[in-house]
Amino acid sequence: MRIISGTFKGRRISAPKKLPVRPTTDMAKEGLFNIINNRYYFNEIAVLDLFAGTGNISYEFASRGTTQITAVDQDFGCIKFINQTADSFEMPISAIKSNVYKFLEKTTQKQDLIFADPPYDFSDEDFSKIATLVFKNELLQPDGVLIIEHSKHTDLSKLDEFSFSKSYGGNMFSFFELK
Repeated sequence: MRIISGTFKGRRISAPKKLPVRPTTDMAKEGLFNIINNRYYFNEIAVLDLFAGTGNISYEFASRGTTQITAVDQDFGCIKFINQTADSFEMPISAIKSNVYKFLEKTTQKQDLIFADPPYDFSDEDFSKIATLVFKNELLQPDGVLIIEHSKHTDLSKLDEFSFSKSYGGNMFSFFELK
């Protein structure tokens, strides 16, 4: 995987093969960040990266100037890798080992952007639970957005607060906002 823009543009990051991850493709990541770039100034937002895996999305935000990044994953190997990588690049990423649902139930921090990249084989109920917890617990700033990455074979458009979705190859990003 590589960082596609910002201070660390072009840097390659090699994650250990044993991590249980599916990093977002460069093409999908570029499309996603083009949308985000038209909406936010990266140095002015707080970001929560759920199911962070390798930290791919967190590194991209840090490279673009975001200074408040929290990455959450329940796999110890993923958290260890994110911490090592963030330290080596001196990136402001706080990595937390936690079950994402438990984290969303307990945190009180409001974010400008919450990105979730759960396993593609999640049930509709599992995807719905992410959005439900984010909005029920009021975890977004007033102009904030929740973005859930999923397979193009999953339809999240019926969930409350759904705004729009964008497809890049087999990747789909669904955007949720307060109405």
